[in-house]
Amino acid sequence: MSADSFDLFVIGAGSGGVRAARMAAGRGARVAVADPAPLGGTCVNLGCIPKKLYSFAAHYADAFEESHGYGWTTAEPKFDWATLKANRAREIARLNGIYAQLLDGSGVTTLRSRAMLRGPNEVEVDGRIHRAKHVLVATGGRPVVPVLPGHELAVTSNDMFDLPEFPRRLVVIGGGYIASEFASIFAGLGSQVTQLYRGEQILRGFDDDVRNFVATEMRKKGVVLRTQAQVMQIERAAGALAVTLANGTVLPADTVLYATGRRPNTEGLGLDELDVRLTPNGAVVVDEQYRSNVPTIHAVGDVIDRVQLTPVALAEAMALVDRLFGDANQSARRVDYDLIPTAVFTDPNIGTVGLTEAAARERFGDVQIFRSEFKALKHTLSGSSERTLMKLVVDAKSDRVVGLHMVGADAGEIVQGFGVALKAGATKAQFDATIGIHPTAAEEFVTMREPSMA
Repeated sequence: MSADSFDLFVIGAGSGGVRAARMAAGRGARVAVADPAPLGGTCVNLGCIPKKLYSFAAHYADAFEESHGYGWTTAEPKFDWATLKANRAREIARLNGIYAQLLDGSGVTTLRSRAMLRGPNEVEVDGRIHRAKHVLVATGGRPVVPVLPGHELAVTSNDMFDLPEFPRRLVVIGGGYIASEFASIFAGLGSQVTQLYRGEQILRGFDDDVRNFVATEMRKKGVVLRTQAQVMQIERAAGALAVTLANGTVLPADTVLYATGRRPNTEGLGLDELDVRLTPNGAVVVDEQYRSNVPTIHAVGDVIDRVQLTPVALAEAMALVDRLFGDANQSARRVDYDLIPTAVFTDPNIGTVGLTEAAARERFGDVQIFRSEFKALKHTLSGSSERTLMKLVVDAKSDRVVGLHMVGADAGEIVQGFGVALKAGATKAQFDATIGIHPTAAEEFVTMREPSMA
């Protein structure tokens, strides 16, 4: 086995890995990246991008119906699952090609095989040893299915975009954002969806008003949401599947999706043999500079299990490249994990940035809550009963807006802009002094004047 030498060897070609490889190469480093899977990682292939495309698809059934209130008449719409899958696959293949071009254009050596650490500065790919001054582990995460009778009959989020047959009856197990998104998407596409969650309410960790509001809206859109539901087994029955709950209820299904959690992809990388410190769920333990306890081995993205969002992985990758290959006369950027905006593509969407009401009360004590719920202008003619929720959480002492939450159409698009305002430390008085764009839903955030009663 002969050896090649690199300044940086990246294991994993997802969002964080590709960004680190490209930026490091652009600064003159000799870089290699290895990954046997399609380029772009979970986000491009099995996450953000296909999920958002399917979310778009799911809204058309409502759009056809709502158009009647605006004078349009249409034939009965028909959904074709095979067409959606084929068009999605073509778009993802195009993105895979763009990632390959970006890496090639940056001068990165791309190895389309699995890599394994053989030493603090050695990586093996296809029996060949590559030496590297620095190694970056950016292998992301994967969905996990709890072991219970018949668990092998369930699918995960990785499988949902390419199911051979469209599921007329779908049971979704889980209450997080992935489970809730797929429940909304497939209900919109025409499935009879039942979502099961063992807790009291879905979307644990989000603001309670948001959780309760979106659950109500999802039920209005056809999702049968059953909380405090414990799954005991899955079995084949009468040519389909049957999900048995702890209370004895049996639910028939064509497909059962388990979306109850993910874990970092660190098995089989050679980390244990090098005594790289891992958490109990397999995440690489890193310091604030994304360096493991083995100084030459670094990690970013979902594999460190901090905030599992693509933009966070990109920011972590840039911070690492700044430190390893940046200008010594410039201070390296640091990733601030506070006030990270995020969206959940349920129907309707959720957009949120900052603290929940409960977290703000715990941190600041005295807070003011501004809350507005209304029917969007569009739906005064559409016939839809969908409603929108907007909420501001304000630290009473400083008047600073510390939390902003929305459930409604295009919530992610709206909240992204307000994320800048919260990052800049905007106060409620500054929100009040801002003139709204009329008529929009977004203007409600700058016109709420009276605090809600506690």
